Amino acid sequence: MKGLKAKNVLVTGASTGIGRAIAIRFAQEGANVAVNFYKQEEKAEETKEQMLMEQACVQIEDCGVKHIVVQGDVSQEDDVVEMFSTCINNFGGLDILVNNAGIQNISPSHELDIKDFDRTIATNLRGAFLCAREAIKHFLERKHGGSIINNSSVHEIIPRPEYVGYSVSKGGMENLTRTLALEYARHNIRVNAIGPGATATPINDWASNPAEKTKVEEHIPMGRAGTPEEMAAVVAFLASDEAAYITGQTLFVDGGLTLYPDFRQPWS
Repeated sequence: MKGLKAKNVLVTGASTGIGRAIAIRFAQEGANVAVNFYKQEEKAEETKEQMLMEQACVQIEDCGVKHIVVQGDVSQEDDVVEMFSTCINNFGGLDILVNNAGIQNISPSHELDIKDFDRTIATNLRGAFLCAREAIKHFLERKHGGSIINNSSVHEIIPRPEYVGYSVSKGGMENLTRTLALEYARHNIRVNAIGPGATATPINDWASNPAEKTKVEEHIPMGRAGTPEEMAAVVAFLASDEAAYITGQTLFVDGGLTLYPDFRQPWS
């Protein structure tokens, strides 16, 4: 795609799933990529995440571009500031930020522990803001503009019972995207989002369960779940010069899930 070669990109939460696919796609487009990951507290999870990160880095290296790995928790301001400093010092600048890091938990809303709610908001929404803030500071300082793409969800507009923290965080991300886009458009800073529908990634337990996967896909007009690579392609488009006149938009990549699937057949 036009305008991605030799650009410097930071992708948060890039060790697995959509984030990993995004990092690899940018490398395939000739961009230099900083891959962020958050080390889990549990040793087994830490080892698994490290292994997946190393595998992603091998694929990025095969594309012949520069890459760095930056560890950090996007919900923590000090981590975010350090992460951006590392990226800018290593690459000499930053052109594109992809806010991908995110978590979710399931619980009836009346039983949800406030610590779990706060953690989801802190990672998904506070983290996206902190990273966007640091990116915009840099874009304004160098006066060459830049692009931010937020990884939102169809659940920024579709309520999801028992995932209230996640749904609230994605609803907030829609307004974050639109507000920053309007505020900084005159500086040639574009802010957009993608809204993935059901996507086969490790964060979704149903993806590895054939029976559950079938139930999920029955609700999708196109009859199948999306892939991380399909989401990555749209992120690359929004960051490219092909999308130079697009800002403040959420592009839903959902197989038609936001088209009110229950209306596929007339009700009367």
